[in-house]
Amino acid sequence: MVPGAGEHAASTTIPVPGGCDRPRTGPADAVGCYALGSELLGAVPATPLFWHLDAYPTRAAAAEAGRGRGTVAEAHGRVWLFTIAEAGWRPEGGERVARVGPLPLTPGRGYVAYYIEGVVPPGARTPAHRHAGPEAWYILEGTNCVETPDGVRTAGAGESLIVPEGPPMVLTGTGTVTRRTLAVIVHDTAQPWTIPAPDWTPKGGCPP
Repeated sequence: MVPGAGEHAASTTIPVPGGCDRPRTGPADAVGCYALGSELLGAVPATPLFWHLDAYPTRAAAAEAGRGRGTVAEAHGRVWLFTIAEAGWRPEGGERVARVGPLPLTPGRGYVAYYIEGVVPPGARTPAHRHAGPEAWYILEGTNCVETPDGVRTAGAGESLIVPEGPPMVLTGTGTVTRRTLAVIVHDTAQPWTIPAPDWTPKGGCPP
């Protein structure tokens, strides 16, 4: 667990176990928001960085393919290798699922990558919060709706979203299908992975 990660309310409307800060202990398809792991990235270069998502048949295969880089995790019934790297980086073998980015990072600043798995029912809504770095999502199923002071953005299966450092946000599960997502918060090493934002009230732009 990264420093400063404490109890986190995954939803204010529908019970979502795990709080996004604890590992999954139940069935792979059960509703919840769970921590998948974290990785110290250190000071990042000026070269744009992306989040690479690759799937493997086993944890051993994923670990070997990473060549000493990335985080191996089990989520949504699959084994993943998550890597924050340059645009053209590719691990050995596996199935390339997505490349998300570029991530809006500050060159020379130290970051930690904090990975999350979400299985969230329609109607679940997070409390207002912000991050000391960008948050990115990749949507496997359902629809992800995020509201910030700049407005509302949505993404469906096979799509991604990125919110940069700073603005408060609220995520809402919309539609009729359970939302299954992977997420990474690339945050300042001196800050916790999530920061409450009680000073901001969303307008409720995400569909109910």
